[in-house]
This record gives sequence, C-alpha cells and structure tokens, in this order.
Amino acid sequence: MADDHQVDLGGVQGTGSAGRVMKQDVRNAMTPAPAPTSDKLVPTSGPLAPTREAKLAPTSGSAIAPTTARPLAPTRPGDRTEERVRMTKRRQTIARRLVEAQQTAAMLTTFNEADMTQIMALRERRKESFKKEFGVGLGIASFFVKASIAALRAFPALNAEIQGDEIVYKHYFDMGMAVGAEGGLVVPVIRDADRMTFPQIELAIRDFAKKAQDGTLTLEDLRGGTFTITNGGVFGSLLSTPILNPPQVAILGLHKIQDRVVPVNGQPAIRPMMYMALSYDHRIVDGREAVQFLVKVKEYIEDPANLLIEG
Repeated sequence: MADDHQVDLGGVQGTGSAGRVMKQDVRNAMTPAPAPTSDKLVPTSGPLAPTREAKLAPTSGSAIAPTTARPLAPTRPGDRTEERVRMTKRRQTIARRLVEAQQTAAMLTTFNEADMTQIMALRERRKESFKKEFGVGLGIASFFVKASIAALRAFPALNAEIQGDEIVYKHYFDMGMAVGAEGGLVVPVIRDADRMTFPQIELAIRDFAKKAQDGTLTLEDLRGGTFTITNGGVFGSLLSTPILNPPQVAILGLHKIQDRVVPVNGQPAIRPMMYMALSYDHRIVDGREAVQFLVKVKEYIEDPANLLIEG
C-alpha cells in the first residue's frame, strides 16, 4: 500500500506492537490535511478556486468506470467556466502504467465477432436452476474465461511474458478480470481458473465486483495474472482497442451484444452478435497466432458444447 500511494514508511508513526507500522498507519499518512474547498465554478478570467476531488460513478460488471467530475453548477448564459481537479494516486498510477504499456510493447489489435445465439439460449434455459442451485447468475464472463483458457492452451505465446531476452511461458492460467471501481480500473485475478467450474468462476467474479465497490480488494487479489479480459459492453461499448496489462502480452476485449443481420446458410438472419478485440504484444505474438487465437475463442463461444467435450 505504501508503494502504491508513494508513502515513505520511514516517516510513518507505527501504532502496532513495538512500534510496528500497520495498514491504518499508512492510510493515515495517505490522508492529506484538509484544505479550503469551494463548490463554485469561477469564470476563466479570474483565478481558479480550489475544488474537491471528483469521484468515479459506481459501476457494476467487468468494465472500466469512466472518470467523471461533479455535475456542473448552473451558470449564467455566456459564462465560460473551468474546474481544476487533482488526480488521485490510483489514477496517477493507472495513467503511468497505461503509458508504459504503450511505450514498452509493440501493441497491435485484431478483431472478430461471435454469434451469441447458443450461449444466450443456454443461459435462458438454465438461468433459474443455476441461480437456485449456486446462488449466482449465469453470465457470459465464465464462458469467455473457459473459451480463452482453451485457446491459450492451443497458443501458449499469449499466456507468456518477456523477461529481458527470454520468453517465460506460463503453464497455469490466472485470469485477470477488469472491474470498474471507485478511484479507477482494477484487475483482480482468478487464480488457477482452468481448475474451476462455471459456478466457481461466476462466484469469484461476483465477489471481486462487490469488493471493488466496497474498496476491500487486497494486494493479493490484484497481484499477478497471465491474461486479462475486459468487458466494455456492460456500458454499451460496441468496439474498442484494449490496452495491455503489463507484463502480460495479450488482453481480450468484449463488447455490447447487438442484433445484426448476418448470413446463415446463405440466407440473411438476425442474430445477437458481439465484436471481440484482442490486443497483443507483437514482439512475441505473431499476427497469425493472434488471429487464430481469436478464431478459436469464436468457435468455442458459438458452439459452447466444445468447452465440455474438450474439458
């Protein structure tokens, strides 16, 4: 916590036994002294008044929460107003890491689309019994986690990382699930997701979303990860290019499910379609591998029975 928020432990007074520095001590050191604030907007022709820090809107699901300032106060016609808001420590860290990802990786994005008919029909058939038996809804995230793991087994370079002049291939599957939280995006990790059932994955995602909203995610929840999935579709995003989560070399972006006319057996049909985006590090992942990986995910999503057959 001290590293994340740039707190010098040498200057923190410990309240634990024998002067041990506790988590609350770091929290106290992170809290700045209150400063005069003002909720009023001022014309740009004069000096800017200090303002309170903006908060992120609460969110649900696995997607990035937008950074929003407070609603603008009513102004007189013709007024040109501005507001200055200091970035939070988390937002500064997010900004730094995203810039590092773009500067240190040869990032490229490839796209495909998936027909969600089979998954939506399966969810419709099983949603009541699934919720009754396991206490959690059957979402689409667990299907994409399973499909991604199956595709990663076929294309292991996407489950690797670069360390110096070596490629480290991971033979385990710790899946990061991007979640919008107050203060910025967080990516809690479902560890050994390949060993988990659909209900276990759905429960893990639900618990992470709740902890993100409550602000109770731990460093261990966020540590590591070999591959990340982010779902901007819960906010209505139709298409995007996700940014890598270093040191990972690939991230899968999911989007809004929308009815579109597509050819089926040579005839036009209306189907629920989703665009998928895979961003990857071209230093160790070739375009052919990335495209084939996304096609593999598409095949599993469009025929989810294969997830059972192939284990």
